[in-house]
Amino acid sequence: MLNRFMLIVVFVPLAIILIALAVANRELVSFTLDPFNPGNPSLTLNLPFFIFLFLALAIGMVVGSMATWVRQGHYRKLARQRGADAENLRQSIARTPAAPQGPTLPKPTN
Repeated sequence: MLNRFMLIVVFVPLAIILIALAVANRELVSFTLDPFNPGNPSLTLNLPFFIFLFLALAIGMVVGSMATWVRQGHYRKLARQRGADAENLRQSIARTPAAPQGPTLPKPTN
């Protein structure tokens, strides 16, 4: 249910916007990697503008994901430590013999 909701509410409008951007920005643009000699054809890319837009979006998503992953490293480390502690406690409990439940109370009489 949630997957279908995400598909309809988020991804369909996003796809429509991206398709509209691609159709509106079909002109060829030059991207030069040599700032001192912009006419150098070996370091110049001539591609439609929407490709550069999509590349910038993809690079931004990758960089953002990596930054989030690095910032959350503390929490992953803490989760691993707590998981190891819980496993050690489980093994410790499994190794100890079962202790009596304590004194039993007398049964009530009617």
